[in-house]
Amino acid sequence: MPRTREPALLDSWVDAYLAFLASSRGLSRNTLDAYGRDLAVLAGFLSRRRRLAPEDVRPADLTEFLGALRSEKLGAATVARRFSAARGWFRFLEAEGAVPRSPAAELRLGRLPRRLPRPWSREDVRTLLEAAVDGPLGARDRAMLETLYGAGLRVTELVCLRLEQVNLDGGYVIAFGKGSKERAVPIGGRARDALRAYLVEDRGSLLRGRASPHVFVTRRGRRMTRQGFWKMLRSRARTLGLPAVSPHRLRHSFATHLLEGGADLRAVQAMLGHVDVGTTQIYTEVARKRLREVHRRHHPRAQRRERAAADE
Repeated sequence: MPRTREPALLDSWVDAYLAFLASSRGLSRNTLDAYGRDLAVLAGFLSRRRRLAPEDVRPADLTEFLGALRSEKLGAATVARRFSAARGWFRFLEAEGAVPRSPAAELRLGRLPRRLPRPWSREDVRTLLEAAVDGPLGARDRAMLETLYGAGLRVTELVCLRLEQVNLDGGYVIAFGKGSKERAVPIGGRARDALRAYLVEDRGSLLRGRASPHVFVTRRGRRMTRQGFWKMLRSRARTLGLPAVSPHRLRHSFATHLLEGGADLRAVQAMLGHVDVGTTQIYTEVARKRLREVHRRHHPRAQRRERAAADE
């Protein structure tokens, strides 16, 4: 790549890095777009400081970049994500010979407080899933919700599900997760029944003779979108008077409820598609916290201890 001094040079190196990530790590388009947005913020900051080429950047520039992010009162997770993107970019630049040494090599970001996911209660999930539905759209929505919660899918995995990925007789779906990694995830009887009813009785009504390889379609015969599913989910929760919800919160609930029921951590890891079991392990803390509360509220010995403490 030519070593010009044009302001666009930083952008060209960002593009090269994104192409490298796409080819070597197989990241999804959504993940690549997120990297691109974070690095565009960094490139804009550096350009305003007249750092027009990678070799111009010094550790002090990145320290000031972190300070600028914090002054915007961004969340700690957002700051950490942008810092991580910057470090990865500069490691790539060092490997490519664009910089003799990464200016981010010695910089450290303080450890973030770990935020535990907030799962829904089993009762709230049951209310959402068992609410009355009407017509083909209602049948589709129920099948989507049952499948999302029943298999712990990511929303992208759900809306991109194709017919050949569903095995109702075997009771599982094939999900393609981050990096296009494939995994088979079992679904329960309720999800299987909702999917079968939708596929046999209602999907054809939405397609009206049109062809589609996707399981979940709109009235126009197109694939359901992430935004469309999110809008439907939020509307149903609001109508039913339920707490705030997101597709990922249902995924949290799936994992927590499995562990509360005694599921093996490694099995939950496999179903979620987590590469690192440490990512899954956070759910054990949620489960333990909730089980302690259930024990405190309902176990006779725990209640006796609380009454004794109150009498002292």
